[in-house]
Amino acid sequence: MTNPTALIVGASRGLGHAIAAELADRGWHVIGTVRDTTARTPLHDLADRSDGRVEIEHLDITEPDQLPPLHERLADRQLDVLFVNAGTTNNPQTPIGEVSTDDFVDVMVTNALSPMRVIEALGDLVPPDGLIGAMSSGQGSITNNTAGSREVYRASKAALNMLMRSFAARPSETDRALAVVAPGWIRTALGGPDAPFTMEESVPLIVDVLLAKRGKPGLEYLDRNGETVPW
Repeated sequence: MTNPTALIVGASRGLGHAIAAELADRGWHVIGTVRDTTARTPLHDLADRSDGRVEIEHLDITEPDQLPPLHERLADRQLDVLFVNAGTTNNPQTPIGEVSTDDFVDVMVTNALSPMRVIEALGDLVPPDGLIGAMSSGQGSITNNTAGSREVYRASKAALNMLMRSFAARPSETDRALAVVAPGWIRTALGGPDAPFTMEESVPLIVDVLLAKRGKPGLEYLDRNGETVPW
């Protein structure tokens, strides 16, 4: 049997890179995407020492014209896991009424629309017993929003959750295993230095959740311990 294959979209650094590394350590073949073809990233270093288990592809998820060529390059591959990690944020303290249109559109397009475009474009490469997932956030939970702040980011992740629910409700998709993952507040470039959780303690748990969800039909909103997050 060949090793299973995962495509991690947004794997150049941070959580995406760490998830790619964890899967590779567990014997998976990993394809990770980077946005900038000219810059060297931690994913390149991982690929160099992976003995061929890690490949690099180019994709800027905000450029939908790049998806058909990527699909063509991967058309003869089976993706046992397709996971979209890419995301961005704006100034977390800016109230929604003061957010510029450009900032609003940038966060929404990157965090909600673009992941769904990737899933729509590449989902046919995932077998029935595979997994399609996206990195959400606990801040995308409407029920759990009791503190406010990070208003555009919260809205973008809630939008991603809703779009994934709409995708899961299609008759053609009801038998798929689908997940949106809330990893917790982790010390990354996006999470910042004050986050309580480290990458080292969090990423193995996240990967455990993804692999446990494979082959289990339906969409779930899960935290890093595999517990259901209220929508």
